[in-house]
This record gives sequence, structure tokens and C-alpha cells, in this order.
Amino acid sequence: MPRSAPSRRRFLKTSAVAASAFAAPGFLRARGPNERLNIAIIGAGGRGAANLKGVEGENIVALCDVSTAAVERAAEKHKSARKFTDFRQLFDKAAKEFDACVVSTCEHTHAFATMLALRHGKHVYCEKPLTHNIAEARLIREAAAKTKLATQMGTQIHAEDNYRRVVELIQTGAIGPVREVHVWVARAWGLQSAEDAKANKDIVYVTERPKDEVKPPADLDWDLWLGPALDRPFNPVYVPGPKWYRWWDFGNGTMSDLGSHWNDLPFWALKLKAPIAVEASGPKPHPEIAPASMQATYEFPARRGPKAESAGPGMPRVEMPAVRMTWYQGANRPALLAEKKIPQWGSGVLFVGDKGMLLSDYFKHVLLPEKDFAGFERPKPFLGKSRGHYAEWIHACKTGAPTTCNFEYAGWLTESNHLGNVAFRAGRRLEWDAAKMTATNCPAADAFIHREYRKGWTLV
Repeated sequence: MPRSAPSRRRFLKTSAVAASAFAAPGFLRARGPNERLNIAIIGAGGRGAANLKGVEGENIVALCDVSTAAVERAAEKHKSARKFTDFRQLFDKAAKEFDACVVSTCEHTHAFATMLALRHGKHVYCEKPLTHNIAEARLIREAAAKTKLATQMGTQIHAEDNYRRVVELIQTGAIGPVREVHVWVARAWGLQSAEDAKANKDIVYVTERPKDEVKPPADLDWDLWLGPALDRPFNPVYVPGPKWYRWWDFGNGTMSDLGSHWNDLPFWALKLKAPIAVEASGPKPHPEIAPASMQATYEFPARRGPKAESAGPGMPRVEMPAVRMTWYQGANRPALLAEKKIPQWGSGVLFVGDKGMLLSDYFKHVLLPEKDFAGFERPKPFLGKSRGHYAEWIHACKTGAPTTCNFEYAGWLTESNHLGNVAFRAGRRLEWDAAKMTATNCPAADAFIHREYRKGWTLV
């Protein structure tokens, strides 16, 4: 059974406190764009190692990870960096030594490290998904809005040219008004059958929470790894990643992970924000583990299309009517794909417009039916080439320039992704009131919008 959740009144009070008294960023006041940032790395193993590589052209002054082995590996190249295992101590003892930080911890601690960064006036890059649940995404988005900090969620594909060309095609009406979108991914990180588990060496097959006490690795501080999650004994079914992704207390399965990348494209192209309803289907929800296969259908209201000038000279304002977006993961697939009426791509985004369709993955796209678009003249590109996802954030830290996956945009995307899992776990269609952050027809969904924190952990 889900645990009790904080009341809406308590959340609003918490939000008001969390969004006040933020320190101002220091870099812009003292140095120029050609000087290097001082960066703290929070989470140095796994994705943290990749993110560290993305920013290592700057000064890496601090390394923090609950695994001392991860810190030592990173320190081999960044020998002068200070070392920490607890990011709270990093801010207590070394906050004056860095301008910005990169958060690459596990999903269930993202919001805690990120909120500390915002409160200390640090520019922050946070790995996706931005937070563990909807309530945390709302807190972080609203807190970031009260600062002048450069923020970026780690959706690296957002910087690639392919997504930009797709956005331009959709926003200039290449396939007409879009009323339907299908997004599917082959990955199935969740509750799997024994056969699936044998085929996926990264996942340990278990269907219930282990109760036996197992001694954690010598280099791992298990108490700090748990962070705000409620106590449970260590077991190797949780670490290292991607094992923890499938457990509700630490991650949200495939949806929150890959939804950050794949749902990003329709969110950007169609200027989506908050759905008004969502309904999910799949196996019976498990109290501990996210599903391997499922689907969720969102209903978004009509939006005002982009201004004509933003879509290039001579381009009209494009109609953006109400749209249904369906997410599929694992074995679930859209009918057009199952019936082989579109190219058989393992993962993809299909926009269905009044005048045709557009199918895209990360690096390629095609207008369908192809014969109908023979000789089609593409719009002149109006979205500039990205400096690169990391470089964009670093440039913003130094100059105040905008980022494309800032916490305003990423916060709404994260809320929507999590809402698909909320509908799945609640087991019914949700009527969503985004302003009040509640499913008006399903009070039981509240238990999946918030979570209970372990004593000593708070976001305010």
C-alpha cells in the first residue's frame, strides 16, 4: 500500500520556504566568459563519470560520491580536487570554492543536491530525470525561477541537429496541425519475467524486496546512498545502476529515464506543458517495482502556436490543437507500427498531422507517406546550432545566456513523465489540475505525487 503523503497545504508552505532566500550567483560579478568555471561534481561514477568528461575543460575543484572508489577514480585525473562522500558536507565546507555543480546522483537524491545548489547560488546541471516525483519537480522549478542561475537538465540529445530540424518542420506546418503523437521505446527496465531477466544481464531477477541483511561493498556508504529514502538493508539487487531504476523508492523505471529523452521532442515541437488528463495500462501495478512494459496516453489542451517570426520569414502562425500523446515501453507498441504501416524502428516518435506524418528517432527523421512529400521544400533552419549540451550550460553560467533544457522547461517535462507512472500506479484515468497539483477525480493518486522522507532529510 502507498504511504501517506503530505497535504497540499503543507506542500504550498514548504514550496514558499524553499523558494526564498537564495544566494546570488558569484561568477558573473567577478570574472569574464573566457575564464574557467570552478565546478563541483556530485556523483562521480556511472553517468557522473560521463558528465564529468563533458565539463572537464573547466576547473574541477571538488568530487563527491557515496562510493569512495568512484571518487578515487575521478581524482586520478583531477588530483587537486577536494574529496567528499556527503554532498551536504560539500556545501557546508566548500561552497565558497565553486561556482557551479553537476548533479549525477541516483534519481531519488537529485532534488536534494539540486536544491542545495540553488540555495547556495550555484549554477547547476542535473542529470535526467530532474527529480524523483512530481512534487519535487514543482519545488525545483519554482525555486530555480526565483534565481538568475544557469540550469540545465541532462537531455543531451536535445542539442543534436535532428531534433531541431523536426521542431522546425512541425512548427512550420509541414504535416499540418498535429492531433496525435506516439512515442515508443524498446527498453524495459522494470518488473520482468524470468525469461526477460535471463536475456538482460544488467537486471537481477527478483520480484519482492529482499529482507536479508547483506554487507555492502567496503567503498560504499549505504546510509548516504539511501539518502532520503526510508531505511532498508543493503542488497546487491539495488546497486550499481541500472538495477536501482526499477525500484519505486529509488527510480521510476523506463518512463522517467527515457521519457526525458523521447518525450522531449514532442514537448519541444508542440510547445506542451501540463496535460489535462492521463490514462495508463499494463500489468497489475507492483508495490515495489516499476513495470517493464506499459503505456500511458496524455491529453493536452490546445496551445497558441509559435509566432510567425520565430518560424522564419513568411511563415504563418501554426495551429496547435488539442493533442493526444501515447507513450509505449517494452512490449507495448502503437498499432501503426505493429501493423507495419510505418518503418519498423525499434524506438521512435510519430507525429500524426492533418496532412501527413513525421517519424523521428534520435538522429534521423522521415516525412510519411514518402511519395506525398516528393519534392517537398523544407523550411530554412531557424533554430541555431547548439554549442553542445554541456557547452551551452557552461556558456550560460559565464554570460547569463539562456539554456534550452533549463529547469522551467525540464520541470514541466519531468512532471508529465512522472504523471504517466502515477496513472499506472493509481489504476485509473486521472483528471489533472496542474495548478493545484492534484488528480481531482482520484485523491488516492496523491500518495504517488509526494513521498515520505527519512528523518534528517528535507528539501527546505
